Amino acid sequence: MLKLPDGITTCLFDLDGVLTQTAKIHAQAWKEMFDSFLREWSEEHGVPFEEFDRPTDYDEYVDGKPRLDGVRSFLESRDIDLPMGSPSDPADAQTIHALGTRKNDRVLVLIREQGVEPYEGSVRFAERARDQGLRRAVVSSSTNCRDVLIAAGIDALFEERVDGVVAEREGLAGKPAPDTFLHGAKLLGAAPGAAAVFEDAQAGVEAGRAGDFGFVVGVDRTGQAEALKRRGADVVVEDLAELLDR
Repeated sequence: MLKLPDGITTCLFDLDGVLTQTAKIHAQAWKEMFDSFLREWSEEHGVPFEEFDRPTDYDEYVDGKPRLDGVRSFLESRDIDLPMGSPSDPADAQTIHALGTRKNDRVLVLIREQGVEPYEGSVRFAERARDQGLRRAVVSSSTNCRDVLIAAGIDALFEERVDGVVAEREGLAGKPAPDTFLHGAKLLGAAPGAAAVFEDAQAGVEAGRAGDFGFVVGVDRTGQAEALKRRGADVVVEDLAELLDR
């Protein structure tokens, strides 16, 4: 059995940091991209270089959010105002879209170099949920979600996928808005109160709470248990295996 409240019929899983060990890849890509940009900005504007901080800047401004929202949020924290630009901007342009492209390009390189490993405890949890007849979807801000699931060998475990591609197509607001999780529940025919959300990002936990889901599980991979609780997690675990009855 799974340690979930009565009445939960549906599980909505974030991808990076919950199902797969790719959150560290994203954190590395964000830092490399922003540090490069901040050095350029420092030289051009004669201001001190202050590096992108992991985990503080990552957890607070970019983790779990759609890529462009993460870029904008961090730049605002440094009082840097860049134009939005467009998806066709070259990666070396100083626009929000260009910085997002730089970050995504780096993620793809790191995935090719390092591969994608799932969390074994999360795989066992999803398999048990499947065997018990619970509905299952992945809800991620990533536009690379499908490729990551396939690379990790776990795509067949999930019935639906709501990712950055789907969110853009359907006009869904990104986390911390609850829209993508609500869409995932709708695709599986579940009311929010019958669905559990599994998230490692503060923005994702906020989204689960904002959507009035029946159970919000914070997954603490980086020592931010208290922050996840403050954002609305009903319970915080270090691994989903903790929610398996032995």
